[in-house]
Amino acid sequence: MKIFKFGGASVKDAEGVKNVLHVLNTVGHEDVLLVISAMGKTTNALEVVIKNYFDKSKELHASLQEVRKYHNQILLDLFEDEDHDVFFDVNAHFDDLEYFIRSNKSPNYSFVYDQVVSIGELVSTTIVSHYFNYSGLKNNWIDVRPLIKTDNNYRDAQVDWETTQKLISKGVKKKTLNITQGFLGSDENNFTTTLGREGSDYTAAIFAYCLGAESVTIWKDVPGVLNADPRYFENAVLLNQISYREAIELAFYGASVIHPKTLQPLQKKEIPLFVKSFINPTLAGTSVSKGADLEPHTPCFIVKKNQLLLSLSSIDFDFIMENHISEIFALFAKFKVKVNLIQNTAISFSVCIEDKYNNFEELRKVLAKKFKVSYNENVSLYTIRHFDENAAKVVETNKTILLRQISRETMQVITKE
Repeated sequence: MKIFKFGGASVKDAEGVKNVLHVLNTVGHEDVLLVISAMGKTTNALEVVIKNYFDKSKELHASLQEVRKYHNQILLDLFEDEDHDVFFDVNAHFDDLEYFIRSNKSPNYSFVYDQVVSIGELVSTTIVSHYFNYSGLKNNWIDVRPLIKTDNNYRDAQVDWETTQKLISKGVKKKTLNITQGFLGSDENNFTTTLGREGSDYTAAIFAYCLGAESVTIWKDVPGVLNADPRYFENAVLLNQISYREAIELAFYGASVIHPKTLQPLQKKEIPLFVKSFINPTLAGTSVSKGADLEPHTPCFIVKKNQLLLSLSSIDFDFIMENHISEIFALFAKFKVKVNLIQNTAISFSVCIEDKYNNFEELRKVLAKKFKVSYNENVSLYTIRHFDENAAKVVETNKTILLRQISRETMQVITKE
């Protein structure tokens, strides 16, 4: 079996859905499992719904209707008959969401988040599955939630691999086209969980691992893995082949084409990963597989915007020792702050962090009880793999350098634009 993953950009409108069908007819669809994300910016729109819900905003109903309206337009563009079953099925998903919003009693933001945003994937796959059947391509729609079992760490759930392996092995039909959702799972009480933003790639890897898949292909609006994000760097070039190790390094440092969790289960079973263009599906794209000889011979640039550079020093000029660092990292874990760079001296400790859950202010107050705290907001972290002098100049020219760190293969620079 092959696993194909299509992200939100590939199904953002009716033409996108039709193009996914074109891709499958071009490259083949027998014994394929499709993992599909929410359409376009639906997850962002549902986050607005969640905000309005917790703010008790008068805009709650309107924000929810915007999401309904967006999907209804796609339905009208794809299906001539408004009595088609797809309209009923999509409305049923939205009715379930509205019932949850009316009846929920939990104040847990992360729990509510997962129950609400999951509608995006359920609706997108429902539309795609019905459209394929409507166009003559028979398929099997799967609700992923009973198959991928997780803990209840909502918004960043951890997979129960043993249980998931058994359920996926039984729950996926062979020799047919299967369609399921990315990003989602469920806990032991069958409440919906999510695997972290952009987690649909990870979903594809979970299915590949559990099914012993032939390969995984991530279909993007770029020709493959580039050595730099073309939004920020000129003359980006395609990396034709890279090793698992290099792909993991790039993902760890923030390369957005491949989700960081995706590669580990694939590497364990040596399942090749392809990153290809849904615009030009016959192009080779990038292959990720085993082999030290697959390292790129060109510098690779990664930039992470909207970072925080946090510096801690002891109040009494005491050394920052292991026990201090252990305590600091325990707090980072507690407040779900992601650390992207570390640098320390005898009396200071600096980290570049990502505050994706908006917990920094609360964290800062706790740290200030034991340390002198200073920080810079809205800094950029540049990482260059396989750097050279010219690559360093590209990053550092006309910028204020706040911190620089260099290892054998990697250079990291924090700048204030």
